[in-house]
Amino acid sequence: MSKISVNGKAQEVERPISITELIKLNNVAQPEMVSIQLNGQFVNRDDFDNTQVAEGDELDFLYFMGGGSF
Repeated sequence: MSKISVNGKAQEVERPISITELIKLNNVAQPEMVSIQLNGQFVNRDDFDNTQVAEGDELDFLYFMGGGSF
């Protein structure tokens, strides 16, 4: 088991786990729209499958919303 932080909350995961697997594990809504920050650095979507999460890692699932005018 690895202890990580996801969106500021402690979580334990089985090792090894990829970012793609972590997205599924956390039931992320609209996974095709989420951006991932791993230890303060954005991860390229093409690397989600082969980027492994390690003990102590901090991840943020981010959604960027466009705005409009009133």
